[in-house]
Amino acid sequence: MTTRETTSYLPRTDGMWPDDVKRRFVDRAFVVAFFAVQWPWLARSLSGGSRAVKQALLERLELAPDALPNLGSWKADTGFLTLIVDHIERNRPKTVLELGAGASSLVVAKALQQNGGGHLISCDQHGDFIAATREWLHEHGVDAEMRATPLRQAPGDWPGIWYDHGPLPEQIDMLVIDGPPWTIHPYVRGAAETLFDRLPVGGTVLLDDAARPGERIVAARWRERWPNFRFDLVNKGTKGTLIGVRER
Repeated sequence: MTTRETTSYLPRTDGMWPDDVKRRFVDRAFVVAFFAVQWPWLARSLSGGSRAVKQALLERLELAPDALPNLGSWKADTGFLTLIVDHIERNRPKTVLELGAGASSLVVAKALQQNGGGHLISCDQHGDFIAATREWLHEHGVDAEMRATPLRQAPGDWPGIWYDHGPLPEQIDMLVIDGPPWTIHPYVRGAAETLFDRLPVGGTVLLDDAARPGERIVAARWRERWPNFRFDLVNKGTKGTLIGVRER
């Protein structure tokens, strides 16, 4: 669970794959091949950022020194979390959709509370994780719409599985993508583009782990398919963040 206690360095894999979707051999082979390529990056990502940067982030959000768990690996690092706060302070989004709950849920909810309010919808495939994160947010005086979201066949030409998120607001001002895990498929987060039409001009997409080989391929496809967005890779933190802004 994401609490102030230590969490594991590997993403959970239990209960993810839907019974009615067959996992293809080629998808498994992609995961193995990309692990062989990106293991040095995965090793570097075990660091969640310096203690000083983490402490500065906690002070900025007026959170207790032990409010965040150990960061790094599959969890958001301080670079990604700081970029989230920067964008909320600057743009003051009214609706934020988060794909993959955790430390970022607390950071988004607290930053929204400090900057004029706003509504956070957070989706994650693990119901017990969602329940624990909801309680954790309440302990820190913030709230969010936490959704236990099953996974289904990925839409369009994207491989793997994707969130069966249900009805969403017509306008999403900020889209934070930190799931599903790459162990499903290196391109699994590409299906987030199905939500891009909901972003208004000036709306922001933040993709975590953007320095990984799989996410770089996803970014290249997005740049080709969505010329009305500007996508920039920001190497802040250990894992990189792709920031997309709708320009027209």
